[in-house]
Amino acid sequence: MKFTSILILIFVISVTACFAQSYTPKIEPCACNIKIEKGVVARCGFLVVPENRKYPGKTQIKIPFLFVRKAGMDSVRNISLYSTGGPGYSTTSGITQITANSGFLKYGGFIAFDQRGTKKAIPSLFTTEIDEAIKRSYLENLSKDSLVLLAVKSARQKFIAQGIDLSAYNTIESAADITDLKIALKIQSLSLVGISYSGGLMLTVARNHPEGIKALILNSPLPGFVNYEEHGLINMDEALDQVFSNVEADSSKEEKYKDLRNRFHDYFTKISGQHFTLRYLPKGKGDSINIRYGKAELLDVIIGRIDNSRLKSVPFVMDEIIRGKHSSYVSELLDGIFSGDPDRALGMRYSVYCSEQIAYSDPKLIAEQDKILPWLSGYPFNNVNEKICDCWKVKIETPEAKNPVYSTIPALISGGDADPWCRPFYNTLIKRYMPNAQILLIHNRAHGSGFGPDGFDYLEAFMGDPYKKLISKSSNVKVY
Repeated sequence: MKFTSILILIFVISVTACFAQSYTPKIEPCACNIKIEKGVVARCGFLVVPENRKYPGKTQIKIPFLFVRKAGMDSVRNISLYSTGGPGYSTTSGITQITANSGFLKYGGFIAFDQRGTKKAIPSLFTTEIDEAIKRSYLENLSKDSLVLLAVKSARQKFIAQGIDLSAYNTIESAADITDLKIALKIQSLSLVGISYSGGLMLTVARNHPEGIKALILNSPLPGFVNYEEHGLINMDEALDQVFSNVEADSSKEEKYKDLRNRFHDYFTKISGQHFTLRYLPKGKGDSINIRYGKAELLDVIIGRIDNSRLKSVPFVMDEIIRGKHSSYVSELLDGIFSGDPDRALGMRYSVYCSEQIAYSDPKLIAEQDKILPWLSGYPFNNVNEKICDCWKVKIETPEAKNPVYSTIPALISGGDADPWCRPFYNTLIKRYMPNAQILLIHNRAHGSGFGPDGFDYLEAFMGDPYKKLISKSSNVKVY
């Protein structure tokens, strides 16, 4: 080997070693600005890790967490960690107090952990530009899509100017954050709790960092290995079918809402491309204005009500809208739009969705949904799309993110048969690769179906012995 070749080889090895240098996750303590009941030990702080683990010596980020346990409880074993869904929402922002009887504390210690880029994290990818653009589109009767794209470009430029690597905010990095928190807190036994998007996040932890993971508790999970965009409308149509089936099975409602399924299909197919007007008074404004709305807003009203508190009201509202009684429902929808969402970090949502979902979804298959479901055709079922991602410009996530999760870790997966977002179909896919997983399918529950329907706490039974087969205690719950 020539001397110059040896020098080149040494240089390559040195550079590789530099990029592969290890780092130590750190904890930066902070005050627990919540009410803590006597007898509860609380620890609050930030996990400090590299923004991009390929370059650990560069930018560091801070992610908030809250760790609580009852006095005398083990601080390193039988800990449960919860991170919320979205993506884009803060886990810790909704916690105002902790009591000795709070949720998972009866099973051991409990950690509430934010995801990188959410509102209380440093840096945060929280932005108001997009919400303001949507408001303006209604106020001035301008193209919502055009204004949103301009706002997305503006938000991106702002974050890039701050030196933020938008491609570093993804599920694989967030899974590594959870593992680093476990290491920094010296936790030896950890159960992972996720809902919706964070259900997929916890599955990613189980795949990439299974050491010390005792169990998974997944509430209406969205597995990262599916291409959500290719069946977003199909998901909603299946949930609507559950509503129609409920009406048809209830003799007291059958006559009142006669032929509701076909009337819904006919009406929403017919109004595609149509617009309506409404006099609306935005909060804080002195005069009411004319607002244009259409099929998308009316579907928002209906699908937004398919939740665990308003599911029974959906046939009534659907019938009202078909009869042309829009005003009160659209006004309520606009109230939500004009009040904004103070906790959602849209920038973080864009980084995750664009790199892991939109990038892998087939536009032709997405469009096929419009053909087979004309009553839902054109409905923007997600607030992230290909045009937004073209503006956001993040790197496509590694194909590893789309691999199914093969694992023997025990899991309890809960789903509702009326969920318009994360269908029971996803739960079956997860279980297919996890032989120790169990599914609760709960009748007439929607997103966030929970684990304790009809007075029986399936979660408590699972936590007592995660490998023991659960038995249904109700005709409304199927266990498999």
